Amino acid sequence: MIALTFDDGPDPVWTPRLLDLLARLRARATFFVIAPRAARRPDLVARMTDEGHTVGLHCGEHARHPSRDIAWGRKDTSEALARLRGLGVSPTLWRTPWGDLAWWSGRVASEHNLRIVHWTVDTHDWRGDDAGRMFEVTRDRLEEGAIVLAHDGIGPGARRTGAAQTVAFVELAAAQARADGLELGALE
Repeated sequence: MIALTFDDGPDPVWTPRLLDLLARLRARATFFVIAPRAARRPDLVARMTDEGHTVGLHCGEHARHPSRDIAWGRKDTSEALARLRGLGVSPTLWRTPWGDLAWWSGRVASEHNLRIVHWTVDTHDWRGDDAGRMFEVTRDRLEEGAIVLAHDGIGPGARRTGAAQTVAFVELAAAQARADGLELGALE
């Protein structure tokens, strides 16, 4: 299995397009959502879970952990998880913004029974790279056990205005995975 993972959503334009593609491909993925965005789009969160995708926590506020203290981390995580529980989702997976960890990140994860998840393949889609280029750079690492980082939302620091190239990349990656006898699955 290859795990496709998406951060910074849900996005009202790009997440539905990505979900449509995943449904057509009969593939599952993991979405690490920003809680306030999820609260504004409960329909998309419901669709994710209804279609067999995993919803994980990304954050409440998209901030780098090393720039904050543990009190902030506890508050942000607790409030974000409460918002997601209000949508009927109880994440067990957590990808911190930018994958940055502070000394306290593991402690806060443990307090909330969360497993921190990183990635093994970075598409760098936030830069606005072309799907073909992203695929060319990552193709050799799309192998059994790979965890692919992409973004269905436009997060802080993004140099793109949309996620069309991410959607196109997923189609290329799915074709390669299937040719190699691998499935696209969700983390659990």
